[in-house]
Amino acid sequence: MLIDKFGREINYLRLSVTDRCNLRCCYCMPEHQQFLSRDEVLSYEEIIFLVNALTRTGITKVRITGGEPFVRKDLSSLLEQLSSIKTLENLSITTNGVLTGKYIDQLLRSNITNVNLSLDTLRRDRFFRLTRRDEFDAVFASLQMLMQKPFNLKLNMVVINDMNVDEILDFVELTRNHQISVRFIEEMPFNGQGKDYSGIKWNYDAILHHISQRYNLTKLADPKHNIALNYKADDFAGSIAVIPAYSRTLCGTCNRLRVTPTGGMKLCLYGNDVLNVKDLIRSGTGEQELIAAIQQAVTLKPVNGFEAAAMKEVEQYESMSLIGG
Repeated sequence: MLIDKFGREINYLRLSVTDRCNLRCCYCMPEHQQFLSRDEVLSYEEIIFLVNALTRTGITKVRITGGEPFVRKDLSSLLEQLSSIKTLENLSITTNGVLTGKYIDQLLRSNITNVNLSLDTLRRDRFFRLTRRDEFDAVFASLQMLMQKPFNLKLNMVVINDMNVDEILDFVELTRNHQISVRFIEEMPFNGQGKDYSGIKWNYDAILHHISQRYNLTKLADPKHNIALNYKADDFAGSIAVIPAYSRTLCGTCNRLRVTPTGGMKLCLYGNDVLNVKDLIRSGTGEQELIAAIQQAVTLKPVNGFEAAAMKEVEQYESMSLIGG
């Protein structure tokens, strides 16, 4: 088992398969991002080797992220291979929805029922301002298709001051008749620019207070290792959640590892890479040696995101697309 010095069992891997994306969301990456070359990124064979090894240490859940996962060629093949790993109990994906519609049946065939869709506005003109791309219709069509299928669908909205705050209640309304979870996420300083960050004005508490002025909210039970505070509005079909991604009030139950497209392993979103699994694999490191290196690295996991940030000591964070959303 992967157990850190605080006794937390690590059983969840967030795996970024690419830094490339077909959007340029202002809070995630610069408009002109320099993308990685193919040989800098973990190959599918290396990913399968890594995940197989990690499942032997107690990793039971893997979430595929990017960039945008579906821009990577032949992603369906990777998902099929991952879904065939018997010791992997939960395979899920986070996507921006631009290409997702055409792969919905493939997701179901790969036993992927947990899908997170990133959508920060319901307005076409504002979508272009936020993402710098005119893809609203494709994303909204994917949302409609996903809601018609048996997915556990979570809609992620990053709340950005002076940009989309006036749509918070519109997103709550999506849960009135649809069994989805709309999750309001604090903006984080991972835009790769070190500027134009709205800060913590709209933290989770402010978001929750704003919603409660309109709706009667009932607190729901939060799952173990929760990163969100979950609520239900009135008698709505779905639910809402607030994620203190910048406030970092729920870090104490963290059960995650992150692997970036280049194989960098992070123990915290706010921290440095603690080792590079791609380099180890390409140097000929066997499965047992790889597991031992990861087990050793896990002992360095910080207690929370504030400790990780203090250890990093940087003036500017890399873009989220390079870390893995």
